Amino acid sequence: MSPTVKGFQLKGVEKLIGPIAAVLGFVCLLQWYIHGDLRSHLDPVYKAKQPPLVMKGGDPYIRALMRTISASEASGSRPYSLLYGGQQVGNLSRHPEVCVKIPVGPNTGNCSTAAGRYQVINTTWYQIAPRYHPSPMRFMMWSSYSFEPEYQDVVIYRWLSDSRVWGTDISQQLRQGKLNDVLRKLSPTWTSLGYGIENNSISRSLPNIYQRMLKEELKK
Repeated sequence: MSPTVKGFQLKGVEKLIGPIAAVLGFVCLLQWYIHGDLRSHLDPVYKAKQPPLVMKGGDPYIRALMRTISASEASGSRPYSLLYGGQQVGNLSRHPEVCVKIPVGPNTGNCSTAAGRYQVINTTWYQIAPRYHPSPMRFMMWSSYSFEPEYQDVVIYRWLSDSRVWGTDISQQLRQGKLNDVLRKLSPTWTSLGYGIENNSISRSLPNIYQRMLKEELKK
């Protein structure tokens, strides 16, 4: 084979490298988007009605508040994978974004994407995760925010701790014994906290639940 022909063939192969790399990159991105990363996603199962957080450390008052919120919003044995309506989701690599039809109440006929221990809807998650998520996965121009239990806890913890968002220092209010003021402040976000539009059988018990949770958290 002549050097000229051989050189021509090599140049032809070089021209294919770019498109092949682009296709492989797209395939990897598609798999990442659909399936998430390949790590196992812990979904703890609890026997206790108000289980501890997966997240370690932090302000005991905010932690107790988080457990109180979840007592009303997601009181199942697998709260971190709970969808609105009671079904469980298997993939926690990102927010499930499953819209479940609302059967009763003021929003009957609409659907809700609420998911996880704090029943966060998808639009809220994608508003707060970029600011508070500790380990976002980035690929070129795209970002993904794992919905694993620890990350649910961390994002909500940091959100509740951000006084700029709520216009008040929630931790300080809790330390001053102003739980009802805090629950009222949060009721537009979590409507089952006693001052919203969707109270449930747990709503009236939340102050007592909070006191029990705080007692546990202060012992840690």
